Amino acid sequence: MKYIPTIGIECHVQLCTKTKLFSEVDNDARGKEPNSCVSPVDYALPGMLPRLNGEAIKFAIRAGRAMNCKINASSRFDRKHYFYPDSPKGYQITQFYHPIIGEGYVELPSGTRVRIEHAHLEGDAGKLTHFDTYSLVDLNRVDTPLIEIVSMPDIHSAKDVHDYCKELWRLMCYAGVTYGDLYNGNMRFDVNISLAPEGAKELGTRTEVKNLNSFRSAERATEYEIARQTKMLESGKKIKQETRGWNDATGKTSPQRSKEEAKDYRYMPEPDIPPVNLTPEFIKTEVDKLPLMPSDYREKFNGIISNDILEILLDYPDLMKKLNEIDKKYVKSISNLFASVLLAEEKAAEYLNDLPSAKDLNELAEMNNKKELSSTATKEVFLRLFDPQMTERGAKQIAKELGLIQENDLDALKKIVDTVLAKPETKKAQDDFRAGEEKAIGFLVGQVMKESHGKANPSAVQDILRKKLTK
Repeated sequence: MKYIPTIGIECHVQLCTKTKLFSEVDNDARGKEPNSCVSPVDYALPGMLPRLNGEAIKFAIRAGRAMNCKINASSRFDRKHYFYPDSPKGYQITQFYHPIIGEGYVELPSGTRVRIEHAHLEGDAGKLTHFDTYSLVDLNRVDTPLIEIVSMPDIHSAKDVHDYCKELWRLMCYAGVTYGDLYNGNMRFDVNISLAPEGAKELGTRTEVKNLNSFRSAERATEYEIARQTKMLESGKKIKQETRGWNDATGKTSPQRSKEEAKDYRYMPEPDIPPVNLTPEFIKTEVDKLPLMPSDYREKFNGIISNDILEILLDYPDLMKKLNEIDKKYVKSISNLFASVLLAEEKAAEYLNDLPSAKDLNELAEMNNKKELSSTATKEVFLRLFDPQMTERGAKQIAKELGLIQENDLDALKKIVDTVLAKPETKKAQDDFRAGEEKAIGFLVGQVMKESHGKANPSAVQDILRKKLTK
C-alpha cells in the first residue's frame, strides 16, 4: 500500500525590533550573557504590566504582505497557559482568536503555492539548557517579539519542506523584519507530518517535529519521519500523536511529549493589553515600505541570469539590491562573478557587508566586454574592489596599477607575433600547425603572451597567428 505524506509547518520568526514586545529591553541578545537582557516585566514580578511595542505591529504588517496575506484591521492578544521553567508568567501572551495576519500564500521557486492559514504575534519563551542532572534557564529571549506563521497542509514531500522554509526565510529577510540568523534561532520551524493511504479521505495521525533551525534539518527530519511512519503503518502499528525532537548527529527523531490540544492551554483574552485597531492608511504606509521581493527579482532577471545562479544569489538580499543597480547589459557577467568568484572566497560573508559601487562594477564589466581584461584579470580586479585600501581607485585604475590591461592594438600585436615567429624555437610548432596539429597554436599563443609580458589579448593573438600561418 502506498502512503501519501501531508505536511504543514509552523514557523516562529523573531522580529528585529530594537526592544522586546512588552518591555523596553534590548531585543538582540546574540552573544550576550544569559539573563542580561531582562526586566521586571520579563521576570513577571508582581504588579508589572506589559506595554505593547508599536514597531512589532508595523513589522507584522510588512511580514504579512510579504506572504501575500490579508492584514486584519482589528486583532487582539490572548493568554496561553502552560507551566514550564522558561515561562515565568505561567502563560504566553499570544494571538489565538484574532490574529493580525490573515490568509495568504507563499509561492515556491517551482511554482507550487503553499497556503498560509494565518500568522499571529506573540512573545517568545525563554531558553532552557539541559545538562546531565540539571537545567539552566536563560530569560534573555522572554517576550522577544515573534510572528508564528501557520501553513495549511499543502506540502507533500521533504524537498518542498526545504524549499518552503527557505523561501519563507528569504521573504522575512527581504521584508527586513528579522535578522534571519538561523544559528541563533531567529527562525525556527515545527514540521507536522501525517501519512494516509493513497486515496484516503481523512488525514492520518500527525506528529510534530519541533524547533528545527535549518532548511536541511527540516528536510532530513521530514524524510526520517515519513520513513518511520511508513514502516509502522506497514507493520500494522498505530501512529501516536506527539511532539518529537530532532537529533542532527544521529539523523533521527525521538519522542518528547504527547501533543496538547487548544483546550489544554486554557486560552483567555489578555486583560492588560487592549485590542489593536489599525486604519487603512496605517497599513498602507507599512506595506509601501516593502522593497523588491524574491518573486520581483525572478521576474526582472528572467532570461538574463540563469535560474541556478539566481537561486543562489537570492539568498543575499543586499547583493540582489546591488544587481538591481547594475546596467542591464552587464547584469549577467556581474552575477556570474558574484556566484563563481566572490561566494567561493573564504571571506565571502565579510565581503558581502560592503559591496562595490554599481559604477565600479559597470566599469569592470565594460572593460571585460571590450577585451581590455582577460577573464582571469577580470576576476582579480573584481576581488580587489572589495579591498578597503583599493576601493577608492575604481576598476580601471586598479587594473592599470596591477598591469592587467590587455594590448588590443592590432599593429602592435602583429609586431610581437612576427618577433615570436622569427625565433628558431617556434619553427617546429609552426610546422606542426601547418601539418594539421591544432594544439600547436596553443604553444605559439603562449610564446606571444610571454613576449608581451601577459598583456596581449589571447583571442586577438590567435586570430593573427592563424592568418599568418595559413598564408
